Amino acid sequence: MNAHRLFSLRPHLPRLSPSEIGLWIAGALPLLLVALLLSALFAASPARASDVACHGENLLVAMEKEKPEELAKIRAEAAKVPNGQGIFWKVEKEGLKPSYLLGTMHVTDPRVLTMPKGAREAAAAADVVVIESDEILDEKKAAASLLMHPELTMFTDGKSVKDHLDAAELEKLEAGLKERGLALGAVARMKPWILASFVALPACELSRKAAGASFLDKQIAEDAVKAGKPIAGLETLVEQLEAMSDLPVDFHFKALIETIALGDKMEDVIETMTELYLAGEIGMTMPMLKAVAPTSGEDESAYAAFETRIVRDRNLVMAEGSKKHLEKGNAFIAVGALHLPGEEGLVELIRKQGYTVTRIDG
Repeated sequence: MNAHRLFSLRPHLPRLSPSEIGLWIAGALPLLLVALLLSALFAASPARASDVACHGENLLVAMEKEKPEELAKIRAEAAKVPNGQGIFWKVEKEGLKPSYLLGTMHVTDPRVLTMPKGAREAAAAADVVVIESDEILDEKKAAASLLMHPELTMFTDGKSVKDHLDAAELEKLEAGLKERGLALGAVARMKPWILASFVALPACELSRKAAGASFLDKQIAEDAVKAGKPIAGLETLVEQLEAMSDLPVDFHFKALIETIALGDKMEDVIETMTELYLAGEIGMTMPMLKAVAPTSGEDESAYAAFETRIVRDRNLVMAEGSKKHLEKGNAFIAVGALHLPGEEGLVELIRKQGYTVTRIDG
């Protein structure tokens, strides 16, 4: 792939620091995987889960009062993102029943589970429900699949996080894990993208998931199963983790430590992302992260790998996988909302297949 093609996302995907990319990756990692790993580390009862409340605040509210010029820059950057507004889209082509595309957020937040107006009805009326990975419906099957590829979740060469972090960084990681009820010794051999999900997601979210709560994508799939509808997946969990592992491991560790550095602000970041999602302002997510997350020197090769493997390649896989369902019409497709916007986002890629794609949630 030539450099021009590789960086074609740049005008609409602002350059991100490792921590910002870490948050993106942690948000993209399936919560099913996190739940599987959590279940091996500690047991959380529903009663315990209900005791863990979320306390995050929307950072943009305070920014509007204290730094209105900074908020204006975020909005201006977001305005450049093609299809940056909207999480629920209608997909049409002459001679076919309309299909629907829903951008999801992989969390158990009740506000997110409500879904936009008309989305639940569209899923109920669809002939097929398509999600990122249909493996989320069978945790035992998913676990067995991952056991066949231990190198994607664990260091299998005898190394651990201690071989990649200095004493100060290990202390930060240990403190961040402890806040979530996890001991460093229990997770020291886990790959950094797994650890990032433990520290990037709020304790309340991890607790709800460990207690068995379904995140949005899984809820959609479960409802379809109850209704007797076929379920299709666009990726496997192994494929998703392979994309993660293609980024340099030291860059993942840098992202992990910078994410921990957010400290108490982490819940505020997740709350801000959630409220942007609920408002359909997906194009503001990356500019917001750039404004509130810590920054460091750029790693050109790692950023290029992120653009290629985590963003562009996965979007292309999802677009190609969706094609056969869209060609039949009356499909309901649900994927992470951050895959929708941009010149090479799923909305634009589906339009290039000859469909009219129209926002219907605002």
